Amino acid sequence: MLIDRLVATALAGSLMLLAGGAGAQTVGPSGETATRSAEVRLSDADLAAVKEKGYKGALLWHTSSDFTNAVTAGAKDEFARAGIQIVATTDAGFDAARQRSDIETALAAKPNVILSLPLDPVTSAEAFRQALTDGTKLVFLSNLPKGYKHGTDYAAIVTDDLFQMGKQAADALAKALDGKGKVGYIFHDASYYVTNQRDQAFKTTIEKDYPGIKIVAEQGISDPARAEELASAMLVQHPDLDGIYVTWAEPADGVLSALRASGNTMTKIVTLDLAEPVALDMVKGGNVTALVADKAYELGRAMAAVGVKALLGQETPAFVVAPALTVTKQNVAQGWKDSLNRDAPQSVLDAAK
Repeated sequence: MLIDRLVATALAGSLMLLAGGAGAQTVGPSGETATRSAEVRLSDADLAAVKEKGYKGALLWHTSSDFTNAVTAGAKDEFARAGIQIVATTDAGFDAARQRSDIETALAAKPNVILSLPLDPVTSAEAFRQALTDGTKLVFLSNLPKGYKHGTDYAAIVTDDLFQMGKQAADALAKALDGKGKVGYIFHDASYYVTNQRDQAFKTTIEKDYPGIKIVAEQGISDPARAEELASAMLVQHPDLDGIYVTWAEPADGVLSALRASGNTMTKIVTLDLAEPVALDMVKGGNVTALVADKAYELGRAMAAVGVKALLGQETPAFVVAPALTVTKQNVAQGWKDSLNRDAPQSVLDAAK
């Protein structure tokens, strides 16, 4: 699922964290205060006002995956409540040129509102220009076309509460270690605002809130395929690590392999995003102690709700964040549903019994 968010690079370095330990938070591209997605709700009056208008919507995504499927489900359910017909759902396959073609094709169906994650800020800025001319309302997931202004060109950016994801990972690892120990920190060594903020939030929380825990080893990673190799080297230098933070689930699986290869059953792993291999280890009582995920279904619901409010001419928040959740063995079934709006893999459910 992480790759679904790594493509959103235009905001790299511009979505920031307000400093201050426990008071830190994710803020928008121009320093906007985040609005919680739970605050973006359609009232009965909103629904009544929009239902008979015959409005149409389009969902123009960057790829197809569990993550985008969950975002789509949330958006479709909210649009259905508002009587908005979905006239196009597309998958650009991470191809900006293909996404531009998708936009042009969708506009022929004359949607009144479009939800999308723009792959390329420059290409998408031009591609969505006709939508603006047509008066189509735009709501973006995580990324923003270059030069677009809130309230004039788009209704909102909706994304994860990135600080909370990193913070919850730190809290979960600290709980597993009873607030003391030596840990390794494997961060994403690339300029991606999603992972950069999440990683930094983990590190900041450990350093500020848990004085009994020391980060004694740090390792950047850009290629998940090298995770086992890099983790093995870290463990050779620091065989007594009590825990390891890994930037997302795919490289965490490589770290888990390194621990198994060395016969290490003690070092705890915490990582971000849901994936079957690490979840299976977690529910079997292995090294993985917790997974922190976003609420993808809620992202889609909030995007659709913002779109409806824009159609009604209401003021919309510039920057909306959906909550994070910590998934453990105890809540894995419900956590999977809350995040992805589907059941956890059967192997995970069976092992959790």
